[in-house]
Amino acid sequence: MDTIFWNNSSSGYGVKAPVTVRDHHLKEMVEQPSWIIEGVYFKWLAPSFAVADMIFILHTPLWIQEEQIWNRYENRKAGFLRSDKEETVESVEKLIVWNRKYNQDFLQDFIRNNEYKEKIVQLENSMDIFAHLGCC
Repeated sequence: MDTIFWNNSSSGYGVKAPVTVRDHHLKEMVEQPSWIIEGVYFKWLAPSFAVADMIFILHTPLWIQEEQIWNRYENRKAGFLRSDKEETVESVEKLIVWNRKYNQDFLQDFIRNNEYKEKIVQLENSMDIFAHLGCC
């Protein structure tokens, strides 16, 4: 969802896409016969929650999330991952702070206070997805 949420034509880091463009792309996605959306964008993804069969919440340990954020930054700087954005150590540190708040506050609030509780499946690891679906 990052490619839809953020303005990819901007060279700056953290520039959001226009709301109308972002919402149009989301509408196109959820009109498909099947789809999977991932991300942390609760507010603007609400239309997808309404038509989703299930909403999986994967509780990845915070240290793993932070390690992945730093690895992504390092891989971009080394040229292993393409990025047209000018990411800095400071922007990564801000993302780490935001990510902690997301896990401690935003995600917990979403789990407690959304209207789609019957669709939510909380998981501790990716293998739990397969166990829940009864496959693999």
